[in-house]
Amino acid sequence: MIQSYKKKLELQENYDAIIIGSGIGSLATGALLAKQGQKVLILERHYEPGGFTHTFKRRGYEWDVGIHYIGDMQHPKSILRKLFSYVSDDNLQWADMGDMYDKIIIGDKEYDFVKGVTNFKNKMISYFPEEEKAITEYISTIFKASKTSKKFYLDKSLPPLLSKLIGGFMRKPYNKYSDQTTYDVLRNLTDNEELIKVLTGQYGDYGLAPKESSFVMHTAVAKHYFAGGSFPVGGSSQIVKTIVPVIAKAGGTLLISAEVDKVIIENNTAKGVKMKDGKSFYAKNIISGAGIMTTYNKLLPEDTVAKHHLKEQLQKVKRSVASTCLYIGLEGSPEELKLPKTNYWIYPEDLDHDASIARYLEDPDQPFPVVYISFPSAKDPDWPNRYPGKSAIDIITLMPNDTFNEWKGTKWKKRGEDYEQLKEKIAQRLLEALFKKLPHLREKVDCYELSTPLTTQHFVNYEEGEIYGLDHSPKRFRQKFLKPRTPIKNFYLTGQDIMTAGIGSALFSGVLTATALTKKNILKKVQAYKN
Repeated sequence: MIQSYKKKLELQENYDAIIIGSGIGSLATGALLAKQGQKVLILERHYEPGGFTHTFKRRGYEWDVGIHYIGDMQHPKSILRKLFSYVSDDNLQWADMGDMYDKIIIGDKEYDFVKGVTNFKNKMISYFPEEEKAITEYISTIFKASKTSKKFYLDKSLPPLLSKLIGGFMRKPYNKYSDQTTYDVLRNLTDNEELIKVLTGQYGDYGLAPKESSFVMHTAVAKHYFAGGSFPVGGSSQIVKTIVPVIAKAGGTLLISAEVDKVIIENNTAKGVKMKDGKSFYAKNIISGAGIMTTYNKLLPEDTVAKHHLKEQLQKVKRSVASTCLYIGLEGSPEELKLPKTNYWIYPEDLDHDASIARYLEDPDQPFPVVYISFPSAKDPDWPNRYPGKSAIDIITLMPNDTFNEWKGTKWKKRGEDYEQLKEKIAQRLLEALFKKLPHLREKVDCYELSTPLTTQHFVNYEEGEIYGLDHSPKRFRQKFLKPRTPIKNFYLTGQDIMTAGIGSALFSGVLTATALTKKNILKKVQAYKN
């Protein structure tokens, strides 16, 4: 059940758990606890639930703000598929994007990422025949690194004493890979910079370039899509629509327009939450899915933060990159406009990924280091039923948060003419990137709207507009405090910060949090689920 905090409420007298935020980590945690018979209250500060899984509508169109494709969904025995089925009572359906999920475009050259490990390998070899050995070793290394992740993440849900005893052994194989950058691992396999640039062409999925990102983050993304890409049928809003009834079935509620001011802590034990209007809610356990930066900087009492040196923890991690996204509405169906299901990743030809970013940060008028184009209306088989004769496109690029510093503190939709002019300048550049690849769309654009890091800050409450929570450098994966349990009794974390970026990882954070809280093998229950 979804209710607005601003209207007359129908709430239970008590709840087993209160969850702050309604992103996919929070939703998954709530559903998994509900499956254990717990009553859950989810509090969302904005009027749309779902975090980065929500959609918005404007001028007769609809756009997905955070979900553009998900891997590993077409095999019924995939654990990710099972988990989505489990938390949605098998009501969430997925559409296959086809044989080609990503197209890496470097200057005038195009490289297709195709589904199936053997197909992918053969396709890469067809582009780089002299690099067959390196490509084969690359794929083998991806799988070797991936195998070490299970114990690493299992350690995060162990009781503190057990983790202290055996956690080091569980983390060590993973840290062998996580301590290396993506570029270092690939450079040990090949000195072909073009091949490295192509193989790392999905770095925008986690926002950190190859010479800075941990290889395990690259591994997670690359392996995730080897089996192809999928899109939620009916759009990403179906995620909330199918998971909330599972929570409601156990007596749970999701409140929108319900902003939490502070977590109530007494004798180092979380007791409840105090809302912005002064009202309080209480529960046995409190869980924050608002991100560790927001949680420790804003939601916990200052004396609690000081007592456990939580600000010192935050000094050991960095925020991820911010972005800008152009949402485009077009007249004409995806078929009429010949829109692909494949995502386009467009890069400058003259520099590697890291150097392109450095040039852009020094001078924002230089070429965008990456332009990502997604065609959600072509991916969703239900789109024509909802929006006949129309199409939608998303275009994303990296955008330094400080580009919009002078408008910090201004209100959404009321930031002034200079702000709108800067947005228009960026929008036109992104449109030209689209028209260069698909020139026939130039006359078909009906409307467009650009989001900025300030938009992300407004809707998701990430202070610097970061879209992936914490960045994914090697140092991040050495921080043992990035786990569900906190030093505060009955207070837990969930969401991408305790796993990694991406919907799949954020979904699995729910497993870690529910396991830590209930002390039950939640993953075993998911694996046994017949979907």
